[in-house]
Amino acid sequence: MMSFIINNNTWNLKNNKITDESIFKSRRELLKKITAGSVAFSSFTSFPYEVFGSSNQFYPPKVNNYYKVSRAITKERYATTYTNFYEFGSSKNIWRKAAKLKTKPWTLTVDGLVNKPITIDVNNLLKKIGGIEERVYRFRCVEAWSMTVPWAGFPLNKLLKLVEPKTDAKFVKFETFFDPNVAPGQKQKWYPWPYIEGITIEEAKNDLSFIATGIYGKELPNQNGAPLRLVLPWKYGFKSIKSIVNISFVNERPIGMWEKIAPLEYGFWANVNPKISHPRWSQSTEKLLGVDERVQTEIFNGYGLEVANMYVGLEPKLKDSLFR
Repeated sequence: MMSFIINNNTWNLKNNKITDESIFKSRRELLKKITAGSVAFSSFTSFPYEVFGSSNQFYPPKVNNYYKVSRAITKERYATTYTNFYEFGSSKNIWRKAAKLKTKPWTLTVDGLVNKPITIDVNNLLKKIGGIEERVYRFRCVEAWSMTVPWAGFPLNKLLKLVEPKTDAKFVKFETFFDPNVAPGQKQKWYPWPYIEGITIEEAKNDLSFIATGIYGKELPNQNGAPLRLVLPWKYGFKSIKSIVNISFVNERPIGMWEKIAPLEYGFWANVNPKISHPRWSQSTEKLLGVDERVQTEIFNGYGLEVANMYVGLEPKLKDSLFR
C-alpha cells in the first residue's frame, strides 16, 4: 500500500520567489489607472493586446498573498493559446474558434439537494459572493505538461454557503454549455456531450477548490473557460471543467465525460501522483509550458498538506484509481 509522503507546502513561498512579479504588478497598476480613467489612450497604445484589462467592475482583483508558488508564472501568451477545449476541436490552438462563444450574458443554475437553489447572472452571483480574489496555482494536465497561473475568482465553498447543501448531498456535478452551432466539436457524436465532471462534497468544501472568472488580472478569455470554470490544482486538468452552466448537488457519484469514454485512463478521482502512470505514458515528470524544461511531478501536485487528509483510508479500496 502506498503511503502519502507530504513535504512542506512548497507552493506557499515568499513573494520574492515568484518570477516576473514586478512586471505583473506594474501591469496591474496600469489596469487600475485605465479602469479609473486616469491614463489617456495614447499613453498605452504601444502595449501588446494582453495588457488591456477588463472593464468589469471586479477587475483587477485583490490578490490573496497566501497562494503563491515556487515556480515562475507561465507567460500569458502560452497559457491562453495552448489549451484543451474539445467543444471547439481536438487541437491545442482553438482560441480563435472559441471566440465565437457568447459569454455575456451568462446564467448559472445551482440546483439539486440544496435548500436555496438559484438561477443567476454571473455578475449578480459575484456580488452575492462578495467579489473575487486572485490566487496563483499550479495546473497539471494529465498529458504531462503544466503551467502556473494567477487565477481570479472565488472559493467554491462560498457558493456552498450561499445555496446550503442538504445533508444527503454527497457529490457535486458540474455541466458545461451545449451549443453545436457555436462549438463544432459538439457535433462529434462519439463524445457524450455536454461535458460533465464531478467531485465529492468534501472536495468542494476544501479551501483550494476554486471557481475562476479571470486570469492574469482580467476576465477569462473563452478558450480558458469563460465565464466560469472550476480549478482544482491537486487534480489533473480535465477535472477543471470550463464554461459552467449548471452545478447540481447529488447523492450519486457523477460520471464525467472522459470517464465514460475511457474509464481505465480517466477516472473520477484523478489526483496527481508521479508514481501512478497513465496507461499510455509516465506521470513522473511534466513539461513546463513555454520553457524547454521538464521537472519532477509532486504528489497532489504539491498540495498534499491541504488535501491528503480527504483521502485517508480510501487507498486500500480504490488503489491506483485514486490517482487516475
